[in-house]
Amino acid sequence: MTGEIRYEVDSGIARITINRPERLNAFTIDGATRMLECFRSAADDREVGVVVLTGAGERAFCTGGDVGDFEAFTVEVDRAMNAQLLRLAHEMRNGGKPVIARVNGYCIGAGNELNMLCDLTVAAEHARFGHSGPRVGSVPNWWVTQMLPRSVGEKRAREIVYLCEQYSAAEAAEMGWVNRVVPAAELDAAVEEWCRSLLAKSPTALRLAKMAINQGSDQLTGAVSQGMELITFFHDTDESREGMRAFVEKRPPAFRPTDPAAEGA
Repeated sequence: MTGEIRYEVDSGIARITINRPERLNAFTIDGATRMLECFRSAADDREVGVVVLTGAGERAFCTGGDVGDFEAFTVEVDRAMNAQLLRLAHEMRNGGKPVIARVNGYCIGAGNELNMLCDLTVAAEHARFGHSGPRVGSVPNWWVTQMLPRSVGEKRAREIVYLCEQYSAAEAAEMGWVNRVVPAAELDAAVEEWCRSLLAKSPTALRLAKMAINQGSDQLTGAVSQGMELITFFHDTDESREGMRAFVEKRPPAFRPTDPAAEGA
């Protein structure tokens, strides 16, 4: 199947692929909607025991939402996108089946938000992880500001979100951000190994285990909803638009009057 999102089921494994390698697998609102449909299909399919989420090509898992598409967002469009993302997160967390992130390159911004929503992460050695929110006038409030501290600790989470630096797969694994790192040539075999292991387990036990482990972080759902609504209002400000515009134009943002870029902004 072609298109922005590919969906395939084979031998009990549902594979969802973000298929925009030319855009480093940044997704649009249509892509978010299609991912939601795919996760629902996997949840409803009795033959599916595990879901793998990945990106096409070797350069990127996902680099987030397509800023080129979002730069001219209105509040209404932004709220529509966030509503779909909340539905997508709900399906990923409550579909009852383990979800593995197969990370094959850049995992940045909303790409890492997708990664955090997966149960397990297997990354290639060349994968890079990070966030760009404050750099581009945004905040990763879609389950990252809520979940990342639970994986890497609060101090590390603040470093990752505030400083907007990138981290190697090995560094991410050391922090507890990902589960396993393998050479790129072994990525598919490693993911397949874990899929086969999960398929050999009781599906009902896995469903109950996922529900039980999620129970603690489920209490954060209100914070996620509130955070997404707040970010909608922020995206409609001049400050946020300047960040997104500067990113698209490949220049430093002028967030403050004293910024060197302010004169030419």
